[in-house]
This record gives sequence, structure tokens and C-alpha cells, in this order.
Amino acid sequence: MKIGDRIVYPMHGAGEISGIEENEVGGVVSSYYILQLPLGNLKLMLPVDKVEEMGLRDVIGKDELKEVEKILGGDAEESKGSWNKRFHANVDRMKTGDILEVAAIIRNLVRQNEKKKISSGEHRLLEQAKQIMISELVYALEKTPEEVSEWVDEKLKAHVEKNSDGENVEG
Repeated sequence: MKIGDRIVYPMHGAGEISGIEENEVGGVVSSYYILQLPLGNLKLMLPVDKVEEMGLRDVIGKDELKEVEKILGGDAEESKGSWNKRFHANVDRMKTGDILEVAAIIRNLVRQNEKKKISSGEHRLLEQAKQIMISELVYALEKTPEEVSEWVDEKLKAHVEKNSDGENVEG
């Protein structure tokens, strides 16, 4: 990794490496990547020697972008168990750092909320998942966070459900 690389940090989102600094912690000097996130003007310091175990990865390309779009517009997975079990399962999925998992979480929670209001904990998780996705798509789509947010909402609204006659209706 080098300055200028755009990477994804699971549970935080995507950012650009803006520098490398050395800091002393507990008498040990270590090197840190400075990751500048596009949302919230947040800066993170990531230890260079722990990059592998942190699950950092490159921002998605055009092929993965098509898959994200397909997932957002698709049918929700059947929800199982209480909201608490779903919540913890979704957190575990988000920790993987896989954009497709994050897209599925967003889609599932939005569809669930359309049927029956989701819990406040799930609503916070939905907002966090959207922020993580938006931060990465800012780079993948080369758009502003506002434009990406609109793009995500459009893809979610493009969902087509079958009515009782088997006809497609916007859902």
C-alpha cells in the first residue's frame, strides 16, 4: 500500500491513504497509514504491520458494482429469528468487509422495514451499512456522497415484486 491508494476498512468504510506517520506507543515506535474517509472528515491511523489481519482491501471495480446493483434491486432473504439474532448476524456479515454482504444487509433491512418497522437497533445498523457502502461507492462511481446516496436509493426502489396475478409491480 502507498499514499494515494483507495482502500476499504471493514466496519468503517473506504478512504484514501493520505500519508504515513511514525508514532510512539508504550515506548515502541511504529508506522501508521493515515486513512482519510470521505464521510464525516474522519481520519484513521492504521498500523502498517497489522494491515493483513485488519481485512483491508481495494475499492471495488465495475464488475462488482454491477453485482451490488443487482443485490440492491433484488428480493430480500427470508428473515429468521428475533430482531436481536438478525442484528448480530448482520453485524457479523458487516465485519467481513465484503461490499456484497453490506448490500444484502441494506436490501434486507429496507425490505423488512417496508413490511413491518425494524427495531431502532436495526435502523442504526442500516444507517451504518449505508454509510459504509456510500463511502466505497464514492470512489467506485466517482460521485459525491449525495449522488451516491441517491444512486443507492434508486437501486433499492427499482425492486420489482410479483403481485397476485404474477405481474410485475414496482415495490
